[in-house]
Amino acid sequence: MMMRAVVCVRSGGPEVLEIRKVPVPAVREGWSLVQIKGAGLNRSELRTRQGHSPSVSFPRVLGIECVGIVAASTDSRLPEGTTVAAVMGEMGRDFDGGYAEFAVLPNALLMPITTALPWEVFAALPEAYLTAQGSLDALGVASGDRLLIRGGTSSVGMAAATIASAAGIETAATTRSQNKLATLQSRHAFLDDGRLTADVHALWPTGPDHILDLVGTCTALDSLRLVRHGGSVCISGSLSGWLIPDFEPIAMIPSGTKLTSFHSNDAMGNTAALQRVVNQVESGAYQPTIDRIFPLDDLSAAHQFLESNQATGKVIMVT
Repeated sequence: MMMRAVVCVRSGGPEVLEIRKVPVPAVREGWSLVQIKGAGLNRSELRTRQGHSPSVSFPRVLGIECVGIVAASTDSRLPEGTTVAAVMGEMGRDFDGGYAEFAVLPNALLMPITTALPWEVFAALPEAYLTAQGSLDALGVASGDRLLIRGGTSSVGMAAATIASAAGIETAATTRSQNKLATLQSRHAFLDDGRLTADVHALWPTGPDHILDLVGTCTALDSLRLVRHGGSVCISGSLSGWLIPDFEPIAMIPSGTKLTSFHSNDAMGNTAALQRVVNQVESGAYQPTIDRIFPLDDLSAAHQFLESNQATGKVIMVT
């Protein structure tokens, strides 16, 4: 039996993503075969395609998340026909991921979910919402707190704003693009153009209680200075890269201020957390933002679109 898959044949630009007919992978002990219905696209996949993941060898089917239906399994808790989602766990890196019609995935990664959501909506949730919820938990945000989200038009930023607002948290968000300012889904919206400290202090004179920094390394030190004394900063995004040059923790972290992080690997297999998100979406409490939907055959164009920084919210692939 054959299937369509988008294979990253080598490192390079979007043109290295080739649609191919390949055999459907065989099930093996501890793994399940999933018929993929949709997947969210992520910037980490762009970096892997560009060659910035030295542990990844090519050719490789990329994709760190997916949703679909169990086609065959070695796990009795995952009968054929079960709706599932999967994120991370070296999916799309050590083994083939979500850019295909089928994937063989470790049973431990699969989260059985009860939902009637359309596939494209369900596909927008796993990575973005689990990362957003995990980041807010890492910050220790509580109702009545003041939260600033840097990188607010990213899929995780929009998910975090949705979750925080529903929890009674006063939320502000930033974007580095004037064109995206009106799309921020927070009560307060700021352009991150060098005047952010003055703008935020005009709203919150002592600074926000918490900052979720999805821009990452180029703004981390500024976020530590901007958060209120004794507040917390969580770095969960890498829009600006992986490393902070010449980082000196004692000199650069204000005394009493907390710096933490969240990695979506910590959310893999968290069925209960994802089911709560799905329930909130189905009830209308959360409204995920989908920017654009691409068919499997157009993933090269999808990468071009994501790489152009035009997206506001989640970019989705459907099979």
